[in-house]
Amino acid sequence: MRIVFMGTPDFSVPALEALVKAGHDVIAVVTQPDKPKGRGKEVSMTPVKEKAVSLGIPVYQPVKARNPEFVSLLSELNPDAMVVAAFGQILPKSILDIPKYGCINIHASLLPKYRGASPIQHAVIDGEKESGITTMMMAEGLDTGDILDQELVTLDEQETGGSLHDKLSEIGGRLILTTLKKLEEGTAVRTPQDESKTCYVGMIKKTMGDIDWSMEAAVIERLIRGLNPWPSAYTSWNGKVLKIWAAEVLSKEYEGICGQVVETDKNSLIVKTGKGSLKLTELQLQGKKRMDTASFLRGYQVTAGTVLKRSV
Repeated sequence: MRIVFMGTPDFSVPALEALVKAGHDVIAVVTQPDKPKGRGKEVSMTPVKEKAVSLGIPVYQPVKARNPEFVSLLSELNPDAMVVAAFGQILPKSILDIPKYGCINIHASLLPKYRGASPIQHAVIDGEKESGITTMMMAEGLDTGDILDQELVTLDEQETGGSLHDKLSEIGGRLILTTLKKLEEGTAVRTPQDESKTCYVGMIKKTMGDIDWSMEAAVIERLIRGLNPWPSAYTSWNGKVLKIWAAEVLSKEYEGICGQVVETDKNSLIVKTGKGSLKLTELQLQGKKRMDTASFLRGYQVTAGTVLKRSV
């Protein structure tokens, strides 16, 4: 097939690679404009652009894809299909109607649950047992189109947002090939989404990681994993941000206030929460490297009774 691929972050790259490797003619890649990145604010290419350039594929970066001039350009390219994976803009009907086989989206959840921008993180944060990839025929709404194919993945007990991202990214690259084959052969089945089961999740914000110690230990632990690697869960200690990268849930209840360090030795810190307690196993103090708690405590003294606080 002649394909226009639309995507931006790391998540999208395996799908682009899979299409090229399978022999599809990727005639163009559309991605978000380059942005300043890092402390030096140097302008960096998006991960998809980097891959497209290495593959010798023409790249387009419209500020707004719905711009009539860009829509006209896409029409002139005359693609058989458009494959979209975390592109970052909602496509208008004028684009959706261009390809012969339609615009197919690779979405990182088992639709209709977790429509929106952050399905991977919320699957972990909400304690889901399963997640997966859905390929869908795009419609004008946000993730509202008919389901074409789905592949499930079981979440590991220690699943993080990062590990699930990588699993689903690889599955997306594999599943889109199956979907395109069915569309070309005329065997694809379109299944409308059950609107009564929809759930929307918005953009992840850094403030989501500011730990509320009055929550249950299990809820906080899932938050820590779901926001790993970005933006990470954190608390305030001695006026500095203390990121918490890993923790274990303990059922033991302690006296004291939520957020209080209730037990400590040379290897561990245990913090009281709204229900149960949390054993912190991997930490990172502002401006320092990530380390296990034993290493952290060799450099910093944290005594029982210390209270970890919210940053705001």
